[in-house]
Amino acid sequence: MQKSSSSSSLGPGGLDIAQSFFRPIQKTAPPSPTKRHTKISVVGVGNVGMAIAQTILTQDLADELALVDVNTDKLRGEMLDLQHAAAFLPRTKILADVDYAITAGSDLCIVTAGARQKSGESRLNLLQRNLALFSGIVPAVAKYSPETILLIVSNPVDLLTYVAWKLSGFPSNRVIGSGTNLDSSRFRFLIADHLDVNAQDVQAFIVGEHGDSSVALWSSISVGGVPVLSFLERQQIAYEKETLEKIHKEVVQSAYEVIGLKGYTSWAIGYSVASLARSILRDQRRVYPVSVLATGFYGVNEGEVFLSLPAQLGRNGVLGLANVHLTDEEARHLRESARTILVVQGQLGI
Repeated sequence: MQKSSSSSSLGPGGLDIAQSFFRPIQKTAPPSPTKRHTKISVVGVGNVGMAIAQTILTQDLADELALVDVNTDKLRGEMLDLQHAAAFLPRTKILADVDYAITAGSDLCIVTAGARQKSGESRLNLLQRNLALFSGIVPAVAKYSPETILLIVSNPVDLLTYVAWKLSGFPSNRVIGSGTNLDSSRFRFLIADHLDVNAQDVQAFIVGEHGDSSVALWSSISVGGVPVLSFLERQQIAYEKETLEKIHKEVVQSAYEVIGLKGYTSWAIGYSVASLARSILRDQRRVYPVSVLATGFYGVNEGEVFLSLPAQLGRNGVLGLANVHLTDEEARHLRESARTILVVQGQLGI
């Protein structure tokens, strides 16, 4: 398919006028070989993939954006729609193709493609179909961008991040799942709403599985640098554990509510993933709860498993895990969450 609608061949007979439009100055030097050109590829141009692509463009995170999908018409339509907004966006070269060669040389490859669950279909069957899908995606991406960082967004994200790690052969620091980053944002929003503060002043993590067995780290929540639970205890302000559990349950149900109302989630995950991309590509070294190889942490020792823990992200992917204190109860719930993932993972046969 055609990769771009733009062309500098506007002169007679297709003459390239780009070099004639501007006159060079004297005594110049060639471009610096150290000048960094940032390329991001997004695999899957559904609602999530395009929300991510749009946010990447508006936040000026890439010099080049490549889109890949199996649906040729939709793929070209999405590419053209973004290209036509060029006058309102930072300059980014936007390409699209069904051929993974278009992703060559990517610094970051974001995978959002995934099979949709059919009515009455088991989670395992859905996972097997996504495994088959990933078997075609991940090796191709790894072939054309052997030094890239893989960021998996497709669900079930923890299991598919493990699958991507195995299929790519990449070191674990270069395979990351979006995990509970969005769950944690929802968590922060709800706490901020309860306390009537800005969500950016709330530090709170959801860890473990991106799903029903996720774990809210209540013991480490702080607002404006003030640990919330210890503050309440010092001030002898009573709170009920059921209230805390209700907030966590609301976090877990949030995605289902959005899907029930509008049919899918898109904008929040778009901002979430763009934030991860910014920290990785600009080496910001910020801490996010994302799906990483968690074996050996907090007693998770029953097998190789990806689940969300607070991780520092930079130009080399996962730079390390934050040494966040977990209570005995939180650590126990985290291990249970790991077992939930491992039970299904053991049935994949990879």
